Amino acid sequence: MLAVASGKGGVGKSTIAVALALAFSRMGFRVGLLDADLYGPDIPRMMGLTRTADAKSLTVWTRPGFGRRPRPIERYGLEVWSAQFLVGEGQALSFPAGLAGLLLARSFGAVDWGELDWLIVDLPPGTADIQQQLVTQLGLDGALLVVTPQDVAHLDAKKVCDMFERGNVPVIGGVENMASLACPCCGTTIDLFAATPEERTVWALGVPRLARVPWSPEIRQSSASGSPIVAERSDGAGAMFAQLADAVLLAFSEC
Repeated sequence: MLAVASGKGGVGKSTIAVALALAFSRMGFRVGLLDADLYGPDIPRMMGLTRTADAKSLTVWTRPGFGRRPRPIERYGLEVWSAQFLVGEGQALSFPAGLAGLLLARSFGAVDWGELDWLIVDLPPGTADIQQQLVTQLGLDGALLVVTPQDVAHLDAKKVCDMFERGNVPVIGGVENMASLACPCCGTTIDLFAATPEERTVWALGVPRLARVPWSPEIRQSSASGSPIVAERSDGAGAMFAQLADAVLLAFSEC
């Protein structure tokens, strides 16, 4: 079970989680994708899922004698379960962190995932109570950090590293997202953020940088449309995320 985590929101953590899960699936693995961001679950939208359209798939008989248990929704070859399935699409989850964490842990434990090779968990950003509960309750095998080249993104990611260290969860590496932009007119590479001094980065803590993902209009558009780019293409961005999946497998083998 691999967590995809970040210290702050807006760094593209869910985009990386979806792309990595799909890249693993393309390799022939049986992959589940758990959207554990209770207060901002975005993966259903990225995967083209809505509660209205797919609620009929959420509760089914799974095995005789086990009662009615929720089953993940299959999409693009992935088994998907999200906190968004517990409430309406526009409804806020107004539970305190302790109750919300218990709700997610219980609902996750009840899901009939079947046989999986990988479960990718999109954690909420930050290090608050709910994140700490999830780290201790989910039984994670490792974590992948997502940062942008911003100083504040690295500052907050260091706190996430500390949280995982306290929870005995190895951080296998990190992804630098929105690392640059290729000018559509001349192809010149443009840095979107001011460079962070190396000594202030998570890389200085010994976290391996497994990939640098540029800001890409096609990645942005695919996330907004509910058609993930890795599900649609094996070249370009699809090939880049396949290389990330290879790097993650190698990092796991070296842990």
